[in-house]
Amino acid sequence: MTFQEQILQGIPKALPTKKAYPKDANRAPKRKDILTVEEKQLAIRNALRYFPKSWHNELAEEFANELKEFGRIYMYRFKPDYKIYARPISEYPAKSLQAAAIMVMIQNNLDPAVAQHPEELITYGGNGAVFQNWAQYLLVMQYLATMTEDQTLHMYSGHPMGLFPSSKNAPRVVVTNGMMIPNYSKPDDWEKFNALGVTQYGQMTAGSFMYIGPQGIVHGTTITVMNAFRKILNKDENSNGKIFLTAGLGGMSGAQPKAGNIAGCITIAAEVNPKAATKRCEQGWVDVLVDNLDDLVTRVKKAQSKNEVVSIAYIGNVVEVWERFYEDDIFIHVGSDQTSLHIPWTGGYYPVDVSYEESNRLISEEPEAFKQKVQESLKRHAHAINKHTARGTYFFDYGNAFLLEASRAGADVMAENGIDFKYPSYVQDILGPMCFDYGFGPFRWVCLSGKSEDLDATDAIAACVLQEIMENSPEQIQLQMQDNITWIKDAKNNKMVVGSQARILYADAEGRSKIAQAFNKAIAEGKIGLVVLGRDHHDVSGTDSPFRETSNIYDGSRFTADMAIHNVIGDSFRGATWVSIHNGGGVGWGEVINGGFGMVLDGSKEAEERLKSMLFYDVNNGIARRSWARNDEAIFAIKREMERTPNLKVTLPNLVDDTILNNLF
Repeated sequence: MTFQEQILQGIPKALPTKKAYPKDANRAPKRKDILTVEEKQLAIRNALRYFPKSWHNELAEEFANELKEFGRIYMYRFKPDYKIYARPISEYPAKSLQAAAIMVMIQNNLDPAVAQHPEELITYGGNGAVFQNWAQYLLVMQYLATMTEDQTLHMYSGHPMGLFPSSKNAPRVVVTNGMMIPNYSKPDDWEKFNALGVTQYGQMTAGSFMYIGPQGIVHGTTITVMNAFRKILNKDENSNGKIFLTAGLGGMSGAQPKAGNIAGCITIAAEVNPKAATKRCEQGWVDVLVDNLDDLVTRVKKAQSKNEVVSIAYIGNVVEVWERFYEDDIFIHVGSDQTSLHIPWTGGYYPVDVSYEESNRLISEEPEAFKQKVQESLKRHAHAINKHTARGTYFFDYGNAFLLEASRAGADVMAENGIDFKYPSYVQDILGPMCFDYGFGPFRWVCLSGKSEDLDATDAIAACVLQEIMENSPEQIQLQMQDNITWIKDAKNNKMVVGSQARILYADAEGRSKIAQAFNKAIAEGKIGLVVLGRDHHDVSGTDSPFRETSNIYDGSRFTADMAIHNVIGDSFRGATWVSIHNGGGVGWGEVINGGFGMVLDGSKEAEERLKSMLFYDVNNGIARRSWARNDEAIFAIKREMERTPNLKVTLPNLVDDTILNNLF
């Protein structure tokens, strides 16, 4: 059968031969054995409903073995034989170009060069899933191949509920992931209901089909690290020869060494999984691979003496690095952490002094012992950081729940008031006031032709548009504009592409809309092929996350999720091709609600109208909320937007003099 025939087939007509698990695959950690016997039977019953009754006897035993061995039912037998990667859009069978574009994005998320655990349909973050199992993948691809532009596919946590009549102006796909009743959103609830096959953790861009490989976070990390050094260095200093220490080289965190190189520092990224560290080195995201502390110290001192710009992957635990650098008096200028602490008990964070293999055994066989070791390690980790910050290290939480989980472990990370953390979130200190409040966030696009020359053309278009906008931009956003012009001009040289021909930069509503209009015009003129627009959910408006995206909201509303819900609803009727809303993402299950979108540009007048309406709302919804929280930068930005757009009327806060409040209670 051809690739197109296999897509159109969906669930095969004949039962496929059972597949052996690939020996060289980066296997996802075994999940917790949390189901009762009755619940395990229910999980099998749930899995078998995808298949004809005549297959049930054989598959029931097989799925039961998967549940025992992996803690989940992935249905490996049904993984297609064709290679999974982002093909040119013309190679997909489809009645709707919009649906074909979504197929491109799904396959990009599952490309082994992009995905962290592709066999388990996990794109990044340890558990950020596109689908729960391979049957869901087969059905979704079949639905997309056969749907018309008068239908919408509704997906519940990877499961295609079906095609429903809608209209050409409706989204082609509506995605939800992990949307739980609030009292059932604890970590063990995810373990249980995911094992039952009824929900999944979509992360931020995995389950919404908008992941573009590490490039997506390289840009945000670059902006963050550059500005972290700007905070601590004199204006005439640069970051050459200065140290940025962090941890994690998985799907998202693998971007850190590349970002450090662009920012111009020495980056040390510790990673306990040798496969992950080696993969990043082979892909060119990290320069040097080191597997013992003595060699690491020697290499770092050499880099310091020569003021090098270099990235070093240390195969080992970051706690050891913090402690050894203190003993050897190696000054760390900037420190952070990007381990997947949103899932601390299931492989997101590995404890010091326990081997990687032994940790994986403890996760599945002795979960309580593993939890205790993780918490002990977090306390030791925080203690080492505290010693360095006393010497002048600038440490920030990178929104991965490091400080949250460290505090829960009893580590010394709380401020004197006992409420706040002693170290800021990077959003509080950097991205919030400098970017999000002004409307700047991660705007991204994918060239659906698969041609590198199309990406080159869009890079040039975006750079030209930003340069024109900057000439009339207010002083407050000149730095953001220049950083992104520099970024887009250097993007190709930095070899960002993994998987699809994609790009990302930070832009505000004006920038996003004008870049998108220029793309649409180029498509209409036949200069480039179709383009998908999107963004990371980590943005101005899409995400309510009290310890990350909305951590610089101080009016008491950072624990509310109105903004994210309004964002996805508002985008859906303003022209998005698909929309998604997730529980979890980045900082953990139950800790965040985030919404995203995808939009196909086809060169039509209708696409131009959709992009103007949707991109405007997608950004300004968030600025309005941030201005109501009394954030000065957001008040400036929304007032400026109302002057530019007379049809926009936003409720502004009346500021209160502190002296009125001081003696009231």
